[in-house]
Amino acid sequence: MKGSDLVDAVASKASTLALFEDVNGNQPVNAPGNGLTCAVWVQDIVPAPDASGLSETTVNVIFNVRIYTPLLQAPYDEIDPNMIDAVFTLCAAYSADFTLDGLVMAIDLLGAYGPKMGAAAGYLEQDGQKYRVMTITLPLLIEDLWEQSGVTS
Repeated sequence: MKGSDLVDAVASKASTLALFEDVNGNQPVNAPGNGLTCAVWVQDIVPAPDASGLSETTVNVIFNVRIYTPLLQAPYDEIDPNMIDAVFTLCAAYSADFTLDGLVMAIDLLGAYGPKMGAAAGYLEQDGQKYRVMTITLPLLIEDLWEQSGVTS
């Protein structure tokens, strides 16, 4: 399993929806564009003990999928509804492709082995520009990724 395969799969799913001006496979270091933009990056990589066996460890790779839109745009009352629609559409796409075309064991939608898929809203200032953001937590379970071995005492 390569990290680039995971990032590409998560970003590609967002790209295929034609919702976003741009989809980045990293957390931006510069201000995103003027329209609806999406960025994908890994937040945490942790074992999933309840999904692991006696000789191999299943791993939970937790992605952030952040949607950005400029805060200063009119009409203001459409900013959040547009963001919610984008989150609903993107989460529905991830839910429908539960294994990312067989790349992962599952997207842990309901949090059986760690955090559940969900989204949190907020604001971000970058390069002097203000953005409304919604960050989706996307936990990917990768079965038997790490082999366990060693001597017991």
